[in-house]
Formats: sequence, structure tokens, C-alpha cells
Amino acid sequence: MDGVDRVEVDPHDLCGDLHSQNSPRSFRSFGFPGSTSSTPSTLSSQSFRSFVVFFLLVLLFSAGQTAAADFSKVKRLLGNQDSAILVSPQGKILFSHHPDVKRVPASTLKVLTSLVGLHHLGPDYRFPTEFYLDSEKNLIIKGYGDPLLISEVIPSIAVLLSEKITQYRDMILDNTYFEPIEIPGVTTTLNPYDAPNGSLCVNFNTVNFIRKGQTCVSAEPQTPMLPYAQEKIDRTRAARGRIIFSQENDEITLYAGHLFTYFLQEAGIRSSGNIIRIGKADPEKDRLILRFNSPFVLTEVIQRLLQYSNNFIANQVLAAAGAKAYGPPANMEKGVRAAMKYAVEELKIKGVELAEGSGISRENRISPKMMIKVLEEFAPYRELMQQNGSKIYKTGSLYGVSSRAGYLRGPDETLYPFVVFINTKGRSAETVMDRMAQALFK
Repeated sequence: MDGVDRVEVDPHDLCGDLHSQNSPRSFRSFGFPGSTSSTPSTLSSQSFRSFVVFFLLVLLFSAGQTAAADFSKVKRLLGNQDSAILVSPQGKILFSHHPDVKRVPASTLKVLTSLVGLHHLGPDYRFPTEFYLDSEKNLIIKGYGDPLLISEVIPSIAVLLSEKITQYRDMILDNTYFEPIEIPGVTTTLNPYDAPNGSLCVNFNTVNFIRKGQTCVSAEPQTPMLPYAQEKIDRTRAARGRIIFSQENDEITLYAGHLFTYFLQEAGIRSSGNIIRIGKADPEKDRLILRFNSPFVLTEVIQRLLQYSNNFIANQVLAAAGAKAYGPPANMEKGVRAAMKYAVEELKIKGVELAEGSGISRENRISPKMMIKVLEEFAPYRELMQQNGSKIYKTGSLYGVSSRAGYLRGPDETLYPFVVFINTKGRSAETVMDRMAQALFK
């Protein structure tokens, strides 16, 4: 469309590069036909026999190493309400405890949610946000669920808009791409993990503050303390912390509007009407002046989702994937349906029970054997998970639930997928994971 900018900001100013993925070792690295190495394409009979003997010795050594592993100490850490599994790089079960029993996975479910997002949206997908002018010069902002529409990004948008307009009448906020979403397991608290989802949200629908005397200041220098947020903080009487905006009375969308207004003013764009209200863009009548694509590709979004175990990001991604699969508006029912279909058709697993995508709901159920299929598919993206020595994994915790899922990395870079679901109060998946590693690589 003429006169419309579609903008992608270079993410390197906002986040570091992702590490490249290490490909698993294959026969090509040993000089077999088709190898890209510099070894000759043909081998003498003697050298071939020598190679075969060497290769068999390597296999026998590896088999002896895993066969000798003593998992008795791991077994003693698990009860009747717990499940665990560890498999070899070839898929052989090395240790298991109730591996077919479905348990509450907590936040390890985010690995499956990440796969669903990657499948439906693509690893290079960037969440868009659109800006329109209507016939009355009102500025309309339409959101599409960008989970990283944050204070570090919005000033860049304001600068781009300042090249198009210097003034607008009212600000109209279009949040229709998402239906109101209720997440099973989320309560109306001020905890960040209970932040609601929506199509036009900023800063994860939260404000971090410190009270100084009778006023509050932002605890994050990139985010101003706005009167709209100050009023909500005053009602809590808290001295410091993080408040969340709710879906009631369109709080989350209106806060986004107030934050955009602030940064637009900083960029020299003024409102003549000084009104922020909820409305809807009409692409047939309104003029699209900017389509801003997030500086973060989906793999970078998922990296933050997994390493910070962010519930808000997880369900934003799942809802967007559902809308891509079944059409807008996005909602949790479509996201769950897309995830269930992906599990059956792509992972070949049946019986997964899902209520949402973050793992906060106790209605979610999956077995360790099912989760191993998830991990096998996620292996090319494993660098997006947190790492601690030889352990690459995702954590999970709810009251009475502790979980870990990921990979134990051998000295030769081989991967041993593992899952630990502890549903016994007071027991630790971390301890089980550590004992698994000790037994495997002693």
C-alpha cells in the first residue's frame, strides 16, 4: 500500500545474538561417502577394517558406560506420586519411574508451547503492531499480541511515527485481535505470574515501583511513572513492588495507550483531543501509516519465555498460534486446540491434557514418555533453554509440584533427554536431575 512503512528494527541494539546451534555428530564427520571432510572418498581394505574396529570399540565403550550406570540413588528419591525418565541419544530408556503416568508438568509445559509457536508462526516471525489515521485524524493503534512491546521498544515506534505525523486528535486503541482470555490457574493477585493476556499490552501489563514519601517512582529508568499507574498503586498502599493491570474496564489496553501517549509526546507528537479510548480500526476506511514489526524474532521471544519462565509470554505465543491456525480472534480455546493437534499429528503422542500454555494450571497433564517426544523435537532449539554445566533444562514449580525437563550433555556433546515430574510435596526435581547426571557420567 502506498504511503505505508513496514518497519523492522535491528534487534542487535536491544538484545544479544542467539548462539548458533551445534549439529549432532553424523557419519559424515567420519569420512563416509558424501562427507564434506578432506579425507579421501575411498579407503583401502586395511584402513577400512581399522576404521570399523575403531568405530565398534567406541560403541562398545559408550554402551558399557551407560550399562554400568547405577540409578539406585535416583530411585530412592522418587515416590508413588512422581515420575521420571532418562533415555540415551539413540532413544533407549536408561532409567524410568512411572514413565507412562500423566503428571502436572508445571512450567516445563512451556517447551511444548514453544514448539507449537515455532510450528504455526515460524522461528523468524515478528509480532506486528499497526497504526492508522481515520478521517477525523484520530490515531488508531491495533495490537496483535506482541509480548515484548516494552519501554525499550516504544520510543523507536514514536520516532518512526514522528516522520508521518506531528499531531492527532484522539487516541483509539483496538484490542479486538484477542478475545478476553481467562487462564485456568490464574488468580486476581498482584503477582507478575498472574498478569492477564491481550492483543495490545505493554511491559507485561506490569509496573515496577518504589514509594518515596507520598509519591511513587518507577523502579525501572526506561519506564516513566504515569498518573494512570500512580492511581492504581495508591490503592494498594504497598511500599514497593510490581503491580499488574487487569482486564477489568480495559485497564491493560488503556495503560498501553497512556504509555504510548507519553513517548509520542517525547517524540514531538501532540494530541489535540487529549482523549484515550477503546475502538476499532477499519482497514477499508482508515489509512494505515505504519506497520511496526517487533525487533525480536520468535526464537528470541522464546528464549526469554524459557529462561525467565514468563507465563504471560507463553500464553501470548499460544493464543497467537491458535489465531494463525484457526483465524482471529485469538483465544485460549484455539491455542489449546492447535497444541493438541500438533501433539497428535507432528509428535505422534495422544492423551496430552492441556488447559493453557504456561503450566500454571493444574489441569495440564502429560507423561514423561510424552515429554521425551517434545524434547526430541525441541533439540535443535535447546540453546534457548537455561544451562548449568552439563545440564540443559527447563524448570517448573507449583505448590507441591517440582519438575525439570531437558538434556544431560555428555563429554562428546551427545544428548540424553530426561524428564522429572515430582508431584510429592517437599521433594525436589533438582536433586533428582543432579543424581541422574552423577550416575550417568560418574
